[in-house]
Amino acid sequence: MMTSFLARFAIVLSFLTVSAMAPAAAQQAGQPSAPAISADVSAQPAAAQPAAGQAVAAPASPGAGVRNAKTIATGLDELSPLGMFLKADIVVKAVMIALALASVASWTILIAKSIEFSVLRRRLAGALRKLSAARSLAEAQLALGQGRTESRNVAAVLLQAAIAEARLSAGLNSDDGIKERAASSFTEIVRAEARRVRVGMGLLATVGAISPFVGLFGTVWGIMNSFIGISKSQTTNLAVVAPGIAEALLATAIGLAAAIPAVIIYNHFSRVTKGYLELVNRASGATGRLLSRDLDRSHVSVHARAAE
Repeated sequence: MMTSFLARFAIVLSFLTVSAMAPAAAQQAGQPSAPAISADVSAQPAAAQPAAGQAVAAPASPGAGVRNAKTIATGLDELSPLGMFLKADIVVKAVMIALALASVASWTILIAKSIEFSVLRRRLAGALRKLSAARSLAEAQLALGQGRTESRNVAAVLLQAAIAEARLSAGLNSDDGIKERAASSFTEIVRAEARRVRVGMGLLATVGAISPFVGLFGTVWGIMNSFIGISKSQTTNLAVVAPGIAEALLATAIGLAAAIPAVIIYNHFSRVTKGYLELVNRASGATGRLLSRDLDRSHVSVHARAAE
């Protein structure tokens, strides 16, 4: 380091000496300035000359800093998520796109089912209040039929099943048989409603379960390509292998970003579905009680007519 400093100092001193001697030598008649410069330069001590094989530092150009800044900025852009995605292998790109679509599907299900459950719970709660206040199946049917939106829910379906069973069983003396058949119909309706409201839950469970493994597959594939590139370039420089490894790890990050919300959304809607099905079972019980009252009234009326 000291030798380099002395060499640079000697070069600067020689340049200043030559610049000072050149005007004086040019004034001498018939003597060109070049020999004087050559003589003066040759007169310098050997210690002032650059060492053999030593590189002479060139003055930095004004645009060198700008070019270096652009290079650094370009490198940072390549290590951004978008830059890493664009430079990734086709298999890793396919994995990232699939995981991104799975994440979009999870958030779409969240929005759609939140609106669906909000509407269903509001309608069913209103219908359940009317069923509880009614004294007969006919009165409940009239109350639910007044509003078009309230008639399009599972409570109306349960009520129609009870009325249909009462009509089909007209003339039969076995009340227990009528109630048993009506309860069987109610069970089928409740199960069908449970299957309907669980639509989309399977996709959430699938995304939450396999997304980390799909992202891990993309990571393994990307790291494998990085090792192949290391063997071809025959270098272990971190600047060479880091971009490929970063692209591979990005696949795992996207997999986790898709899986974690999917699991949370699935657990949330599992609780919401359970609460909604409890309301459905309450509506089924209320409809069964209305059917039982109608059957008891029919027997009372029959006994009253027989007594007359």
